[in-house]
Amino acid sequence: MSQQTNTNYAAPLLIIGCVIFGLGSLIVKFVPVGAYAIAFWRLLVAALIFWGLMRMFKQKLPQSRKAIGMALLSGAFLGFDLALWHESIYAVGPGISTLLNSLQIFFLSAIGFIWFAERLTKLQLFSLMLAIGGVALIASPEFGHNSNAGWGFVSGIVSGGMLALSMVFVRKTQQVEQTALFPLMLLISLGGMLALFLPSLLLNSHNLYPTTWRDVGLILLYGALMQCFAWGLIAYAIPLLSLSVTGLLLLSEPVAALLIDYFWLLKPINRLQWLGAGLTLLAIYLGSLRTKKRRKKIK
Repeated sequence: MSQQTNTNYAAPLLIIGCVIFGLGSLIVKFVPVGAYAIAFWRLLVAALIFWGLMRMFKQKLPQSRKAIGMALLSGAFLGFDLALWHESIYAVGPGISTLLNSLQIFFLSAIGFIWFAERLTKLQLFSLMLAIGGVALIASPEFGHNSNAGWGFVSGIVSGGMLALSMVFVRKTQQVEQTALFPLMLLISLGGMLALFLPSLLLNSHNLYPTTWRDVGLILLYGALMQCFAWGLIAYAIPLLSLSVTGLLLLSEPVAALLIDYFWLLKPINRLQWLGAGLTLLAIYLGSLRTKKRRKKIK
C-alpha cells in the first residue's frame, strides 16, 4: 500500500521538479551576474548543502582516487553545461535554450555508439532527424530578428553535449566504486567549481559578484532550490514510474520554459517555431524512451 501511494505521488512530484528547473532560467535572466560566475555560485551553494547532508547522514566519500577523479570530471562537464546554458538563455531566451539543452539525449546516443559500441536503432535515427528538422524550424525565424541567435543555438546545443558527458562520468564513477548520493553530488559540485573558477575570473570579471541582497538571495535560491531540491524530486520520482511516463513528463521542463518565455517574458514565438518546438519535443521523447531502456538493460 505504501509503495502504491509513493507511485501515485511520483508523477506530480516529477512535474513539480521539472517546472522548478524551468523557473531557474528566470533567475539566470534577471540576476546581473555573468554566465560562468552564476554557475560557479550555484555549485558553491549546492556544495555547502550536500556537504551538510553528507555529514548529517554520515555518508562517506569514495576511497578510490579514480572514482573521485571521475566524479570531479563529471562536475567539470556539468559546470560548463550550466555556463553555456546560461549563455544561451541570454542570447535566445529561457524557452529555446532549455529545449536545446534537452538535446543531450542525442549526445548520449552518439557517445554510446562511439565509446561503448552500442548500435543505433531506426527509432533513434528517426528521432534524430526529427530533432534536426524541429531545431531548423525554430532557428529560421530567430535568425531573422536576433543577432545573437547563432551563439544562442551553438551554446545551447553544446551545453547538451556537456550534460551528456557529465552523465557518462557519473556512470563511470559508480562503476569504479559505488558512491552514496550526497558525497557524489558534493564531488560533482566541487568539480564544477574548479572548472569554472578561472573562466569566471577571466570572462566575467566585470559582473562576477551579486551586487545587491536581492541578487544574493536569488543565487542562494538558485543553488538550493534548483540544484538540490528540484533534482531531489526528479531523482526520487523517476524509479517509481514507467519508462514511457517518465520520458513524457520530463518534457515538462522545456515546455514550462517555453511557456514562461512566451507568456511571462513576452518573447515572440510564431507558429513555425511552435511547430518546430513540438517536433523537437516529440524527438526528445522518443530518444529519451530508447535511452532509458538501454540504461535499464545495462543495470
